[in-house]
Amino acid sequence: MRARLLPLLVVLMAGVLLALGFPLAVSLAAGQQQRVIVDRIDDSARFSALAQFVFDAEASGSTGAADRRETLQQELARYQELYGIRVGIFYRDDNAMVRAPGWWQLPEEGEGREAFTEALAGRRSHDPPQVWPWQTHAKLLVASPVVLDGDVVAVVVTESPTDQLRARILSGWLIIAAGLAAAMLLAFAAALQLTRWVLKPVRTLDAAAHGIATGRMNSRVAASGGPPELRRLARSFNEMADNVEEVLEQQRAFVADASHQLRNPLAALLLRIELLALELPEGNEEIASVRAEGKRLAQVLDDLLDLALAEHASAELSLTDIGALTAERVAAWRPYAEEKGVRLREAGRSAVTGWADPIALSSALDAVIDNALKFTPAGEEVEVSVAADGAFVHVVVADRGPGLTEEELLRIGDRFWRSGRHQNVKGSGLGLSISRALLTAGGGSLSYETNRPHGLRVTVAVPRSAPHGG
Repeated sequence: MRARLLPLLVVLMAGVLLALGFPLAVSLAAGQQQRVIVDRIDDSARFSALAQFVFDAEASGSTGAADRRETLQQELARYQELYGIRVGIFYRDDNAMVRAPGWWQLPEEGEGREAFTEALAGRRSHDPPQVWPWQTHAKLLVASPVVLDGDVVAVVVTESPTDQLRARILSGWLIIAAGLAAAMLLAFAAALQLTRWVLKPVRTLDAAAHGIATGRMNSRVAASGGPPELRRLARSFNEMADNVEEVLEQQRAFVADASHQLRNPLAALLLRIELLALELPEGNEEIASVRAEGKRLAQVLDDLLDLALAEHASAELSLTDIGALTAERVAAWRPYAEEKGVRLREAGRSAVTGWADPIALSSALDAVIDNALKFTPAGEEVEVSVAADGAFVHVVVADRGPGLTEEELLRIGDRFWRSGRHQNVKGSGLGLSISRALLTAGGGSLSYETNRPHGLRVTVAVPRSAPHGG
């Protein structure tokens, strides 16, 4: 969730900052250009006043008219030499009265021609188009009319290079970009803290829910941080977990009590059956069938009690040599396998460690190996292999029995479930359920798949590291 929420907040904050930064950058560029234009207008006004003195002298036929024109030319030359700005005073027919440098001409078209035309009409030229830092050849052209007795007799035109203007705009933009970057970093840090504050209860809640899903019914959430809504959710979750744990505890207690209470009447019933068998002829089929069903019922009650205890007990985890423990259980079951005519073979690593409850793991291996030997016909093989794969140690028991269909693989391990093809095989249908409960309590698992070309592969997995820091 953090990977989705944090980019969303960052994108929103970046959009806000850019929405503020772009107008600020445009405003800065416009302000810098306006300063230059105002300065050029002031210069043009001064040159226009000087030009009026020249026109006054020429109109009155004064002998100092030539000197005034020369003085004006020198002013323009010094101005152009000092600032690098081209400047000229042009008559209405585009001919130059004075100019610096001497070869400069008015542009035939474009913004410069439009500014000159506006000045001839008695108006200062409008603001030229905005100059941007990437326009390396852009020029700023400002035109101002020279008015004599109410008539426009000439136009003062300045053409300014934009190198310094573009440099100032770019410097301002870099400062704005640095400010936006700093603001973005602060916003990212704030978003990181916000998402951490919001999602911390969610992560805690997820861990607690996962713990309950994997059998740790005592997992709870400390409703001490985060938004009020998530704190209420944490309290509701704890209430739900308490109710679920109480219901499961009642269910386990009922199964254990029922199994325990039924054993005494069943034992008395079996004793009466044996006494009744003494009065019947030897080899009576009915009494043998009743005796077998009674023993089967006693086995079911024992398995129910074992299942209730397995689901209730907590695992005593320790670092265990899984290879050695598996070899021990294989050796214990080998005489039974030889009696059935089944080859029980050990493969894989002989020494690999994992975290498990040795008693619980031994019981689970016994149930799985017993199941494999029970369904494997004489002359076939059962292979028990140990391997380390990533974070788990796997003990795989592969038999060569009839196997199960895809539909039956989905149901194997359910309580009291047995395949319709195996109803005549001794068992209660609780052995694998007990094994799964024993393994789950220690962070392990039990899985099933088809063993090609026929048979079943049962994989017992235990973690290589201590689960949950245990």
